[in-house]
Amino acid sequence: MNDSFEHAKTTVYSVSALSQEIKNLLEESFDFVWVEGEISNFRNPSSGHYYMVIKDEKAQIRAVMFRPRTRYLKFMPEDGMKVIVQGRIGIYEPRGEYQLVLDFIEPLGVGALALAFEQLKRKLAEQGVFDETIKKPLPFLPQRVAVITSPTGAAIRDFLKIIHRRFANIEITLVPAKVQGEGAAEEMVEALETVNRELEADVIVLTRGGGSLEDLWAFNSEALALAIRASRIAVVSAVGHEIDVTISDLAADFRAPTPSAAAELLVAEKESLTARIEQNRRRLSSALQACVAGKRDRLRFLSRGLRDPRKRLADSWMDLEGLQSRLARVMEIALKTHKRTLAAEGRAIVLHSPLSRIDMIRQKKEFQKRTLIFLTLKKLKDLKMEVSLGLGRIAPMNPLGVLERGYSMTRKIPEGWIVRSSRQMEKGDQVSVKLARGELQCRVEKVLAD
Repeated sequence: MNDSFEHAKTTVYSVSALSQEIKNLLEESFDFVWVEGEISNFRNPSSGHYYMVIKDEKAQIRAVMFRPRTRYLKFMPEDGMKVIVQGRIGIYEPRGEYQLVLDFIEPLGVGALALAFEQLKRKLAEQGVFDETIKKPLPFLPQRVAVITSPTGAAIRDFLKIIHRRFANIEITLVPAKVQGEGAAEEMVEALETVNRELEADVIVLTRGGGSLEDLWAFNSEALALAIRASRIAVVSAVGHEIDVTISDLAADFRAPTPSAAAELLVAEKESLTARIEQNRRRLSSALQACVAGKRDRLRFLSRGLRDPRKRLADSWMDLEGLQSRLARVMEIALKTHKRTLAAEGRAIVLHSPLSRIDMIRQKKEFQKRTLIFLTLKKLKDLKMEVSLGLGRIAPMNPLGVLERGYSMTRKIPEGWIVRSSRQMEKGDQVSVKLARGELQCRVEKVLAD
């Protein structure tokens, strides 16, 4: 029987050799594949890799996306999500398992950017970033405005055109920053911090013109939303057109639908006060004109009563003199009355002058600023003390300190879990040995029982 077997066989593979042959065959045949399915068993460990299962009604396959590729995803995969993925077939020889090594994931039915927007919107809403109760009111009659935008964009031109046409005395400070593309969100965060740290602005306007979802994506940054909420100065977000809504719009203290609308918003209160002053001026002018016209009509009426001054010339001269004296007194009294009324209204206008209100608000703001700085410094001092105490308590528990005494820490490759028993290992497994200084990568040649 042995002779028959020896005669019939052609090639005898070792397990590792057969695994290598299968690996070569699969990876050469499926080095680039697209797969549609549903995500399940999604895991995101501290290593930064994404582990999951892609399945349909009849089958499933394990999949992994390594950390260098995950950072390009705009959204976070979730269990139950319908996706289309692209990758290659890989074989993990120690366990004889095959899996998809992914380079790309795209959700079905909704774009990746739209899904990332909704995920971030839901996350920040749960953190209370969009709560109306924590938003700061816009200042009354702002005098200094910091505008964060691209200095070459149409948004700043539209904004300045509206401001200078209505009230050219408002001080505008342009803080240049990228508003599109890689690094734009970071530049806008830095600009917000610079304005809060170095400029005495009454309000900050964060703006740019319209564009696609990709063009406006820098305004959907979590870091930018948190920087807006951390600003001590009220922030107006005016991004894109009226139909465009970004995360910065939701996080800002006030949202303007367009850059021009932001400019109109800042000067609306000043326009209202100017209109009221002009209305009072017209009313005073009309009242004086009506009074003078009434006296003129009365004078005409009295003049018509002098029919024939030749018959009673002497009496008429006396009567005329009396009427003139009475008329002069009435006119004098009327003018004094109206002067007093005009002076009272003038004092009322001075009393309610926006300059007085501005001084009061400025003093209040300065007091609040000093109070906030004092409380912030005190809080930072307390936090530094807590951190120092915490570091002192956790330093003795640092596991890396044990390595200095000659011990080492062994991890299974590539899974990364810590080896605690020789029974967890098999001959040929690869391990990483962490020393006090440096690290070794080894292969298990022999396994000894515990």
